[in-house]
Amino acid sequence: MTFLEKPMPFKPTDDPRAFRNALGRFATGITVVTIMTEQGPVGITANSFTSVSLDPALVLWSPAKGSRRHDLFVGATYFAVHVLAADQRAVCDGFTTAWNAFDGLDVIRNPENVPIIQGCLAVFECRTSNIVDAGDHTLILGEVYAAAERAGDALLFASGKYASLPIDG
Repeated sequence: MTFLEKPMPFKPTDDPRAFRNALGRFATGITVVTIMTEQGPVGITANSFTSVSLDPALVLWSPAKGSRRHDLFVGATYFAVHVLAADQRAVCDGFTTAWNAFDGLDVIRNPENVPIIQGCLAVFECRTSNIVDAGDHTLILGEVYAAAERAGDALLFASGKYASLPIDG
C-alpha cells in the first residue's frame, strides 16, 4: 500500500486545532444524556460515549469541565444515555445549547425519576459507579441496570458534519 500524500505527524500541544481535526476524523454516534436535578430535568448532547464491559454491564461518557452542566452530571446518582436515530437531529441540536430542551418531546420518567426520551435507537439507564478526572473532561462510568433498543438508522457525527447510517434492513 502506498500513500499519495504522507500524513505529517504533529504534537497535539503544538497544534491543538490540528489535533481536534484529527479526532474529528473518527465518526461517532450521538447521544443525549439526561438526569433529574432539584431544578428539574437536564440533558446534554454527547458523542463521548462508549461501552466498557458486558459483565458487569458498564458504559462511559465524558462531559467537558467547561460546560455549565458539568457539575450537575458529575453529582448525579442516576442518568440515562439515549442513542439518537437519524430522524432525531433536532433533539441533538436542542440539547447542544439548552439545559432543558424537553419541550415537545415524548418523555417518560423511570423509577429513579430520570427523564427517558422516547423514540431513540437505544437507551441505557445507569447508576453512576465511578468518576475519574481526565484533563479538561470528567469520565463518568455507569452501571447499566436497564436497556432498550429498536430498529432504525443511526445519527452520526464526523468532522463537524452529520450523517446517517442504515443499520437495519
